[in-house]
Amino acid sequence: MSEQLTALSFTVSGRVARPVAEVYEAVADPEQLSHYFTTGGARGRLEEGADVTWDFADFPGRFPVTVVESDPPRRLVIRWEAREGVETETTTTFEFEPVDDGARTLVTITESAWKASPAGAESAFGNCAGWTGMLAALKAWVEHGINLRDGFYA
Repeated sequence: MSEQLTALSFTVSGRVARPVAEVYEAVADPEQLSHYFTTGGARGRLEEGADVTWDFADFPGRFPVTVVESDPPRRLVIRWEAREGVETETTTTFEFEPVDDGARTLVTITESAWKASPAGAESAFGNCAGWTGMLAALKAWVEHGINLRDGFYA
């Protein structure tokens, strides 16, 4: 029996050499997020009930972000409207797991809801690359105070 693919999702992960609470905070805090990821700025802390928007100078337009779940310092779940190739929104889950006796953090990002179509695949692959870049930028920011996105896209 063959299964038919109806939706696309992906997972990316990386290790950051800082304790889990510090890494979680670098994602949840809009000021820090604005330094290394949301090049046009983030507004609102990633916590349930917050009014949150992300702006990317390299992808103009402010995106509303809905915080579905926040369980500091272990998990964040957000939904945001996608451009193309999804039902209406994607769901993105951030998981923060202490490793090496708490000296490092494994960050895992999973995004789902992309349609199994050429447009959905193109959008999902683009976001997969984007979240992978976000993890690299998070690591550089938290460990060294370096903004990898500065001048990268424009």
